[in-house]
Amino acid sequence: MNSGLKRLGAIVVAAGTSQRMGGTNKLWAPLKGRPLLAWSVETCQMCSAVQQIVLVLNECDLPRGARLKERRGWAKVVLCAGGLRRQDSVKAGLRHISNCELVMIHDGARPFLTPGLISAGLHAVEETGAAVAAVTVKDTVKLIAHGGAVAETPPRDRLCAAQTPQIFRSDVITGAYDGLTAEVTDDAAAVELMGHRVVLFAGDDRNIKVTTVEDLALARILAGGARTPA
Repeated sequence: MNSGLKRLGAIVVAAGTSQRMGGTNKLWAPLKGRPLLAWSVETCQMCSAVQQIVLVLNECDLPRGARLKERRGWAKVVLCAGGLRRQDSVKAGLRHISNCELVMIHDGARPFLTPGLISAGLHAVEETGAAVAAVTVKDTVKLIAHGGAVAETPPRDRLCAAQTPQIFRSDVITGAYDGLTAEVTDDAAAVELMGHRVVLFAGDDRNIKVTTVEDLALARILAGGARTPA
């Protein structure tokens, strides 16, 4: 498969409720003059490899999203309402992808998506039709048993932390979600449950996910040195 000849649709998942942000909706928090979710959307909007963007929002945020789309001139963007869980939101987004052989799924709470990450993912997806950005784990990880005692210390060289973007052949990710009954925390897990092989490509330590107030503070520091998406 030559991904360079394939149409790529992007789903930016931004339907969360920011429960760990102390009352602040992280997705709309200002980050160097733009709402946080606008960073990844605009990287996709300005990336020639991306033909369509589905921005999945909480239903109550759709009017605000429509105003932002018009104000920022997001010609590639289609808005849709998400669901109760992340996987419900992704499934909703997939229904709005049209005529794209490849689908990239990205968390709206990861503002530092780059064209380089998208390019690396498009190269990696050629191998199996399923590719995930990941970074090496720097800390030693402990598996815990009931009661909080250490059950196991897995070898660090076999561990990595998955990020988004995650890129899939459209039939692979659609089939995974159509048959999904378990609860999953990322899209690759849904594909893995089908028995489909997923490959990794190099993520970026700057590609943080904003989950807490401390993460937002770090994002504002990183944004100070960030380049405008190109």
